[in-house]
Amino acid sequence: RRLGDRTILEHVISRLRPQVDGLLLNANGPAERFARFALPVAADVLDEPAGPLGGILTGLEWARRHSPDCQWIVSVPSDTPFLPEDLVVRLLAVRDGGFEIVCASSLGRMHPVVGLWPVTLAEPLREALVVEGVRRVRAWTGRYVPGEADFGTEGGIDPFFNVNRPDDLAMAEAMLRGG
Repeated sequence: RRLGDRTILEHVISRLRPQVDGLLLNANGPAERFARFALPVAADVLDEPAGPLGGILTGLEWARRHSPDCQWIVSVPSDTPFLPEDLVVRLLAVRDGGFEIVCASSLGRMHPVVGLWPVTLAEPLREALVVEGVRRVRAWTGRYVPGEADFGTEGGIDPFFNVNRPDDLAMAEAMLRGG
């Protein structure tokens, strides 16, 4: 879907790209549909649907295989066009307080899919998904007592507002226009 003059995914990429050393798109189906982004695309590593945790596992295992020096990944959903431009710096600052996992929050609500994950958790996450059947991100993060990087609103906009329905897209358009 388009939001203003770009797609929602283009907004996400433009917000995140300057904050990280590399990007990976986790998407099932034909990877060619993302060719214009010139980014690697990885389908879920599990055969059965595992929701956002399956995407996080895919990112962890991809990083371990393709970027062996990578110690941490950041995950964000592809429907959050207003991500903070200092997201990664702030997640890292909380991590430096001694947390193994860090999730973002705003307006008193944690957004567990927006997080900082150590690559060393790939195997325990795989086991939780495959053997234990864990599917809820909070059930997984609760095992590690995640740190929380609190973000307020930026210009009155929840930076983790996600666009799931036509009404959300209309609201995002209004936010983009400043109204």
